[in-house]
Amino acid sequence: MAGFVLRVKTKSGQKVVNGLTLQDKISELKAKLSELTGISSKSLHVLAGFPPKAVDLSKEAATLEESGILSGDTLIVEEKLTVCNGEEKPEEIPRSHIVNSENIVESPGVLMKKIVPADNSCLFTSIGYVLNGKVDLTCASFMREIIANTVAADQEEYSEAILGRPNLEYCNWIQKPESWGGAIELSILSRFFGIEIVVVDSINAIINRFGEDQQYAHRVFLIFDGIHYDPLYLEPLDRGSIQTLFPANNERLLEEATQLAKEAKSSRQYTDVQKFTLKCMVCNVMLSGQVAAQQHAKDTGHTSFGEVAA
Repeated sequence: MAGFVLRVKTKSGQKVVNGLTLQDKISELKAKLSELTGISSKSLHVLAGFPPKAVDLSKEAATLEESGILSGDTLIVEEKLTVCNGEEKPEEIPRSHIVNSENIVESPGVLMKKIVPADNSCLFTSIGYVLNGKVDLTCASFMREIIANTVAADQEEYSEAILGRPNLEYCNWIQKPESWGGAIELSILSRFFGIEIVVVDSINAIINRFGEDQQYAHRVFLIFDGIHYDPLYLEPLDRGSIQTLFPANNERLLEEATQLAKEAKSSRQYTDVQKFTLKCMVCNVMLSGQVAAQQHAKDTGHTSFGEVAA
């Protein structure tokens, strides 16, 4: 079948697979993906569709058509971590996620916070978790590149007035591992992944929605305490599969997220960004508040900061 094309997203960027047909086997797809990504065929982990679901690569004799893979589909390709005996590490296998919207609405549970490392990439790690169900510290560079490419491609929309710095300077800045993400980055990733991102703001006791006007089918939830993002998931009452992807028409969870924001503020689960102390990791200067840190970065070019415990 001429013109059969698959788009492949990896942490190193987006690529294209040509030369396959609907009647080719899963084994041939694995060989192509392995050649394209450098990941051994036995370590391939492939997701397709939205919400992303794992593609069964074990039935190597099955055709692409039988596996539901069509021309124009986008595949997300990751590498499974292995130990010396060739089996997956148990701690790397995420708890199963419910992604069938017919079941999600009827699943009672409680929104819970998953703690991710405070390493300046918490926003990206959190989005990786709600999409893939695991804490993957390597996904940040992939998302930073997505953001830089998006901003560079539209210098009119992403002007200096919007970014707070020249377009090229921003593109270089956001790709540095010490640079923090925020509203601009959330809006870009919402558009790229085709999901609404709801952020529970525990400082102001509100929720902020990114992609709300795009009528996306699904939404995810994060919580922000002033300097740090964590992902939220629904812990079911029966201790079954957790959920991080939800139908966008689930108003009950939106109400619960709003209530969570109020509870987090009332119990002071936030950092006062005007009063917390930061240490410049380059010159060891102590700085009081976010504004002081931003001014220091502007004056010195230093962008690596660590919070000092009270």
